[in-house]
Amino acid sequence: MARGLEEEDAAQEGPVPHGAPLRGAAVTEVPVHLPFLGAQKKSPPAPTQAPAPARAPRPAPAPRPAPGRRAPRVDERLREHRGPVLPGWIGVGIGGLALAGCAAVLWRAGAVPDTVVAAFGGAPRAYRGLSATHWPPLAFLGIVALLALGGLGRSRAGHAWVLTLFGRYRGTVRRTGLTWISPLLLRRRVDVRLRHWRSDPMPAVDSGGLALQVVVQVVWQVRDTARAALAVEDHVEYLAEQVESAMARVLSRLPADAFHEDAPTLRDTEAVGDALTRMLAAETEAVGIEVFSAQPTRIEYAPEVAEAMRRRRVAAIDAKHRDAVLSSVVDAVDDTVHRLTSRGLVELDDYERKALVKDLTVAFYTGRGE
Repeated sequence: MARGLEEEDAAQEGPVPHGAPLRGAAVTEVPVHLPFLGAQKKSPPAPTQAPAPARAPRPAPAPRPAPGRRAPRVDERLREHRGPVLPGWIGVGIGGLALAGCAAVLWRAGAVPDTVVAAFGGAPRAYRGLSATHWPPLAFLGIVALLALGGLGRSRAGHAWVLTLFGRYRGTVRRTGLTWISPLLLRRRVDVRLRHWRSDPMPAVDSGGLALQVVVQVVWQVRDTARAALAVEDHVEYLAEQVESAMARVLSRLPADAFHEDAPTLRDTEAVGDALTRMLAAETEAVGIEVFSAQPTRIEYAPEVAEAMRRRRVAAIDAKHRDAVLSSVVDAVDDTVHRLTSRGLVELDDYERKALVKDLTVAFYTGRGE
């Protein structure tokens, strides 16, 4: 019975049949959302964006040149400044007062021998031992005496003290005489006098590859003690190495001798010294060294090529001398023939003129040779 009722309900809920359209009438389907368009607000039209201006193409990056050789960079953190220092008499006075205070404490405790007390005109006191009230002033005065007397030092003219604390630069002391510097600071003596250094014969080559031996004399001085002491391990050794390096670069630009032409050579020691000085000054500025002069005192060939170059030099000098003699003879012959013909003393045809020139040349050249 229940099943029959369900089937009957399902039959009633079936699809409703549509009526047939009228004959001759057009049928148009209306979308469901069209009747509700009037209630919606019309949105304003989206503004049209102006076309973005065309960007100019970026130029291709220029190729970077290969990094060349550069001088060492100066460390701006290392710059000499005045260090903490006091006159020596202040340390002596404070140390003396501290020792006198220690002696007074010991005297009050009776620990000073009677003979010493009597020598100073004091009244001896009975020794009662060092109590707890005596140790603090003794320790304090003893530390003051150690600091005051331990910081005393003698500074000589032409030298400076570079001070450091736990590896950090604390200043430079150029003061001379008796000075007091904190004993907690580590001291390093630096020579700031004008100095000169003469090298041993050093090997080098000229622009033609010929082996040379060169001796250089350098006049220099430490200008910045902080850089000289801390920027390099040993500034004197650094200078010697830079002298050899700069000398090799300067000498390789020119030939040692130009036998058959007038060209700059290494025999122009003034120009070579100027170039060497400029190069050395740039290399040593980073370590606080000022180079005043770097002059080659001797430039000679190495022993293995010295004899061959000596013969070549003699031959070049002889050829130059012969050329000078021949030029003077030719000028003399030309002047003689011109005077003879211009004054009408002789009349010469081409054959006779050539013969006269030949005879005069032989005569003049023989006379010059003698």
